[in-house]
Amino acid sequence: MAMWNPWRGCHRYSEGCKYCYIHKGDSKRKVDTNHIVKTDKFYAPIDKIKKGEYKIKSGQIVYLCFSSDFLIEEADAWRQQCWTMIKERLDLNFIFLTKRIERFMQCIPEDWNDGYENVTVGCTVENQEMADYRLSIFDKLPIKHKNIICQPLIENITIEKHLNDIELVVVGGESDKNARPLDYDWVLSIREQCLRNHVSFEFRQCGTYFIKDGRTYTLRTKDLCSQARKANINLS
Repeated sequence: MAMWNPWRGCHRYSEGCKYCYIHKGDSKRKVDTNHIVKTDKFYAPIDKIKKGEYKIKSGQIVYLCFSSDFLIEEADAWRQQCWTMIKERLDLNFIFLTKRIERFMQCIPEDWNDGYENVTVGCTVENQEMADYRLSIFDKLPIKHKNIICQPLIENITIEKHLNDIELVVVGGESDKNARPLDYDWVLSIREQCLRNHVSFEFRQCGTYFIKDGRTYTLRTKDLCSQARKANINLS
């Protein structure tokens, strides 16, 4: 696994961004998150060691732009260079998540056609309104590998009609002292939708406030992922 953040910074875009970890972390460091800038890791996928070998070894999953949004407007002038590097590194599998899926067609390279085999796109939704809007767009896009990311999930949602051609659905709660609660029944509902449609499912993390069997639990941030794994409800 490798991380590639060619730029950093983002803008809050919808309700799911309310307690964004990027903004929280930047605030502590007194960094203006709304200022989008290229990073010194811009060329990371094609950086080489003295022997001429790539620093990022072949076969890895590369998590792309997890400190921003790959489709953010301010990066339009830089994105084509990223696509060129992605095409050069066909031996890597790139994945990025976006809340800006409506910009997808204007952000792809000319030779995209029906998608690059080494690119997975995750469309992020947090409530029914965003699920209906974003996934209706996502359904029609020419992408070889599609995931749906329901994180942070802030209400019960139905996504079943959008599960055609989806490889994985991820569900997770919100992490913040003011976080909106995650109800385990919502998680199980999405799992059942995936089960009926033979789609892989991952419960990635509980929320800071986690409701199960009508009782609300307050969890430490460091325990959110481990508690989700203990549920043992993932589907592959």
